[in-house]
Amino acid sequence: MTKRDVFEYALVRVVPRMERGECFNAGVIVYCRAKSYVAARTHLDEAKLLALDPKADVAGVRAALRAVEGLCAGGESAGQAAGDEPGRRFRWLIAPRSTVVQPGPVHTGLTADPEAEVERLLDLLVR
Repeated sequence: MTKRDVFEYALVRVVPRMERGECFNAGVIVYCRAKSYVAARTHLDEAKLLALDPKADVAGVRAALRAVEGLCAGGESAGQAAGDEPGRRFRWLIAPRSTVVQPGPVHTGLTADPEAEVERLLDLLVR
C-alpha cells in the first residue's frame, strides 16, 4: 500500500462586493508538512466575476491570484516570504482578511501525491 500523508487545503475565494457577501472559488492552496510542500493553483472565471460585479477590477483580481501562487512557489516571486518554510507561507495565506481575494476554511485529507492533489482539487472545486 502506498504511504499517504496528511495534507491541509483551503480554497481561495473571490468576493467582488464585500457588502453583498457573494463569493466564488478561484483557487486552492495545498500544504503537506510531511513533504515540505505548499502550492496554489488558481482559475479566474471572468464571466462569473463580472456577473457579480460588472465594475470589478479583473486585472487586480488576477494579480492577487498570481500573488498567492507566487508566495507558495517561493523564490523571488514570494517577496519577503521567500526564505520562509512552506508551513509558515501556508499559515500566512490562510489568515483571514477583508479583501476581494480571501482564503476559505482549512480542510484536511490524506494523499500520496500533494502535487496531484492540488490539480485534483482545482478541477473538483474550482473549474
